[in-house]
Amino acid sequence: MSFVGRRVPLLVLYTVTVRCPLAVLKPVRLACSIINLRTSTHCTAFFRVPGQNPAAMTEKRPFVRLPTDVCPVNYGLCLKPDLINFTFEGKLEAQVEVTQATNQIVMNCADIDIITASFAPQGGVEINATGFNYQNEDEKVTLSFPSPLHKGSGTLKIDFVGELNDKMKGFYRSKYTTSGGETRYAAVTQFEATDARRAFPCWDEPAIKATFDITLIVPKDRVALSNMNVIERKPHPEDQNLIEVKFDTTPIMSTYLVAFVIGEYDYVESQSSDGVTVRVYTPVGKAEQGRFALEVATKTLPFYKDYFSVPYPLPKIDLIAIADFAAGAMENWGLVTYRETALLIDPKNSCSSSRQWVALVVGHELAHQWFGNLVTMEWWTHLWLNEGFASWIEYLCVDHCFPEYDIWTQFVSADYTRALDLDALDNSHPIEVKVGHPSEVDEIFDAISYSKGASVIRMLHNYIGDEDFRKGMNAYLLTFQHKNASTEDLWKCLEEVSGKPIAAVMNSWTKQMGFPIIVVDQEQVGDECVLKISQKKFCASGPHNEEDCPSWMIPISICTSGDPKCSKEVLLDSPETTVNLSGVGPDQWVKVNPGTVGFYRIQYSSSMLDNLLPGIRDLSLSPVDRLGLQNDLFSLSRAGMISTVEVLKLMEAFVNEPNYTVWSDLSCNLGVLSSLLSHTDFHEDIQEFIRDLFTPIGLKLSWDCKPGEGHLDALLRSLVLGKLGKAGHKPTLEEARRRFKDHVDSTQVLPADLRSPVYLTVLKHGDAATMDTMLKLHKQAEMQEEKNRIERVLGAISAPELIQNVLTFAISEEVRPQDTVSVIGGVAGSSKQGRKAAWKFVRDNWEMLYNRYQGGFLISRLIKVTVDGFAVDKMAAEVKSFFESHPAPSAERTVQQCCENILLNAAWLKRDADDIHQYLLQRKAPPV
Repeated sequence: MSFVGRRVPLLVLYTVTVRCPLAVLKPVRLACSIINLRTSTHCTAFFRVPGQNPAAMTEKRPFVRLPTDVCPVNYGLCLKPDLINFTFEGKLEAQVEVTQATNQIVMNCADIDIITASFAPQGGVEINATGFNYQNEDEKVTLSFPSPLHKGSGTLKIDFVGELNDKMKGFYRSKYTTSGGETRYAAVTQFEATDARRAFPCWDEPAIKATFDITLIVPKDRVALSNMNVIERKPHPEDQNLIEVKFDTTPIMSTYLVAFVIGEYDYVESQSSDGVTVRVYTPVGKAEQGRFALEVATKTLPFYKDYFSVPYPLPKIDLIAIADFAAGAMENWGLVTYRETALLIDPKNSCSSSRQWVALVVGHELAHQWFGNLVTMEWWTHLWLNEGFASWIEYLCVDHCFPEYDIWTQFVSADYTRALDLDALDNSHPIEVKVGHPSEVDEIFDAISYSKGASVIRMLHNYIGDEDFRKGMNAYLLTFQHKNASTEDLWKCLEEVSGKPIAAVMNSWTKQMGFPIIVVDQEQVGDECVLKISQKKFCASGPHNEEDCPSWMIPISICTSGDPKCSKEVLLDSPETTVNLSGVGPDQWVKVNPGTVGFYRIQYSSSMLDNLLPGIRDLSLSPVDRLGLQNDLFSLSRAGMISTVEVLKLMEAFVNEPNYTVWSDLSCNLGVLSSLLSHTDFHEDIQEFIRDLFTPIGLKLSWDCKPGEGHLDALLRSLVLGKLGKAGHKPTLEEARRRFKDHVDSTQVLPADLRSPVYLTVLKHGDAATMDTMLKLHKQAEMQEEKNRIERVLGAISAPELIQNVLTFAISEEVRPQDTVSVIGGVAGSSKQGRKAAWKFVRDNWEMLYNRYQGGFLISRLIKVTVDGFAVDKMAAEVKSFFESHPAPSAERTVQQCCENILLNAAWLKRDADDIHQYLLQRKAPPV
């Protein structure tokens, strides 16, 4: 599944706390030019002061998995949704195997009323159930029978009714507007993790696989889709306005991958080179907006087939855009569902970052067709393996399809550093989390499972080598196809192929939270360089207590300026070691972790760092290493291990930087610093620093694209102009206003890549008339991408009464439910006043917001974007107190993390504010 909150590389130029997060969805990464909308964070409702020993977490709810005395073999499922009254009728005929005599059947069931139930043993007499005992808290139902069901095969029949809810989970309704302006509804599904039970009674656990024969009874003028291809379509015998649509039998699969959609859609179709029919379904009249995703999908299926050496096992795959959708996308086998913004691309009106986002999400979900669907995790404890792997290989796929994106450098900024930021917190969690009760599953749909998971798999791939990695993946998929597997099963396959201690290495990364900081010093012995390398746990709050310090088995690479492409490889499996490098002089730089592949931070000795820094100015260090060096030092400054002034000095060395992703990461870090200093009376000084740093690259790029420019130039121009505009660079503001006027007057329509920076700039320095104009543009916009683009920057407005208007707009009918969070986050991230207003607004409207998002990751994201940027100690206590009296179980860990971040921000401000102020004043002082 893809989340808004993890990685949507959409240009977000307001300040928002996202670098730590499903839609969706970074800890303390404010003002990011890339907002990753694909993850979020969750779990226990208490927090502690950074550095404290972990206290006992909130007690886990008792939970017992379903009994195995009755198991499904095949679900025969018929559903008849009512798109007017928002209900549905269902009939289930499940072929089951009774493995042990019992007089009851326990299944998952939520928000469903069972009308009748019976069991017929093979060749025997049908027995009617005598009672239905609903265990609502555990989302189970027990069917009682008057006599035992004996071992053997049988048929379980259940008639039931349910609601097409408006919660974006289970079997739910999604609102859309026709070209004639009429409001209509589609019936759609979202079952991961535990919501198939809201559509039909079932054994809703990933290890309990079965086949499915699905029939949908729908209005004859609607499209009906499911996992498999249609094998029969016939009129309903009792209602001429309905048709029965029967689908082919699915492969054996888990319930969370089942899907069905009923609505009005157009589509474009193609066929992959290996013969799979691919369709992209779009809103009516927008079929051409599916062409880009169709191109990506038809390239991606053969790529994965070749990479895994396993063919895609279904005859077709459909990709469909859903109007109301909480996550970014969902990998249902053969019917992948997406937010419109994660699938639809308009050739004229979509920006470059949207095209890249669509390519990544398509690559992610199609990877799941093998890794997750063909081979499925045995239990949610192993969710990270599904999501971490897909979050890694989506980059491999996009690099194959679009090498010009330089996507692996972007991975470091979008996933790797974000995961490091979150995992440095005391309130992080291990990659592999023991999951019991289903209510705990949402807690692990976050940047640890996705981004840290992807980062350690990238490190593992580099350690093993591509050839052995592919062989191991093939062995894993063939061994466990149509079955369930655990993390250890994958390690075993990779270990057998590579001959390396994969399990021992990886267990140190997946079973304990956190990561190391590698401390490196250098001695010169003759013509030989001797490196002293040691590891200790890195903590966002500062040096780790040496007692009981965890350790990792760390693959470490080393290169030098004399031979930057030749890496020396060592496996650090102890607290410290030494490495001898021959032929390296004292004036040459030595770089640990070239390519920024190993999941750790580095602290060099001052002499080693002095040798490396010129490589930033003269660009002799690679872009990804320039980025990694800056990011490490910034994190060290936040942890109090070096002065923030030293990082500001380093940032000035990037004045000649040409690379988009390096600028993107710089922008994120400066956004964090700008948000922190908004709590001081010298906030304007950091804005001047930003203007000075970004002006040269802004002048070089100018406003209009030049012949020969490509994808990355478009991303960089949008980033730089937005940063300058927000910081109040007068020439940028004047030009943005001129171009905005021409755009509104239709004199000269803004190119898609310039809209976000122009909208942000005029709003940040605008008035009520500017806001009114922007809202008119929002109302007129036909593309959801354009609506979202406007929604994300509305919060930049400065006047207090207009800020309140934006917050009211966020919960209006004009904003889709899943996008409300982005609007509120834009307000909270734009200014100190906006942050206070957004927090008050969330508290005042908590009941409504919680009812809308409870039990999903969006409630965590809402909390995070609202409060993560505070930097006053008492605010941590206020946030903690509010959520103690207004509990949000699926967001408990998010509350912890936010409170910890607030305390970290406050400590950082107390420690470094005066020095930062003095440095910024000295920069402005005239030379003597």
